[in-house]
Amino acid sequence: MFTTEVIASFNELELHLYHYVMQHKDKVVYMRIRDLAEGANVSTSTVMRFCRKLDCDGFTEFKVKLKLLLDEDSEPAIKTGRHVLTEFFERTENEQFTLKLDDAADEVMQANHVYFIGLGSSGTLAEYGSRYFSNLRTFSTFLKDWYVPIHADLQDSLTIALSVSGENEFTISHIHKLKMSGSKILSITNNAQSTIAKIADKNISYYVTEEKYNTTNITTQIPVVYILEDIARRAYQKRINPE
Repeated sequence: MFTTEVIASFNELELHLYHYVMQHKDKVVYMRIRDLAEGANVSTSTVMRFCRKLDCDGFTEFKVKLKLLLDEDSEPAIKTGRHVLTEFFERTENEQFTLKLDDAADEVMQANHVYFIGLGSSGTLAEYGSRYFSNLRTFSTFLKDWYVPIHADLQDSLTIALSVSGENEFTISHIHKLKMSGSKILSITNNAQSTIAKIADKNISYYVTEEKYNTTNITTQIPVVYILEDIARRAYQKRINPE
């Protein structure tokens, strides 16, 4: 609505009116045109020119568009994390889930190198996972540069791919390149039915309620941290106490 081009077209009075609207936008949507003109100390004709520059047929349409803009910018309710995590931690006591963690630790033990990939918050956790695994005597690397060509034989390596949605195109593309080079893929996703979960050799899914703030995915990553640390610790215990 208030694009750079539109704001640049305002004359001095219209720019003054713009600042007034921005400072009192919550009240302007309920004002009459005369109230706005008096409040901003401009004429009603100035208000009408202002509305036309905003591609509105009149003051009523301007108020409707402004209300929609305010609704878009309103802060969505964000749930507290405790109830989201309760079910996940209950599942960590499930034998089937712990067997998956133990199986993943075996894969880590058998690999001569563990690679981590992920994008966004998953990339941040992939880097953390790489460091955590290295701290517990597992040779691991976070692959940060997506465009580095992979020519090496990765036959004895394991790639741990992180993705909340399991549908990130960059991560899927990277997985294909790593699989072509011979790496096994262990994915950690929120949903076992996602593309990344399906194309991986093995998958661990944590199933928590997915949340978004506007267009940003803010789904809790605590389950991912738990899974990564648990796998690393299990692999370490297997290494120092072989059966």
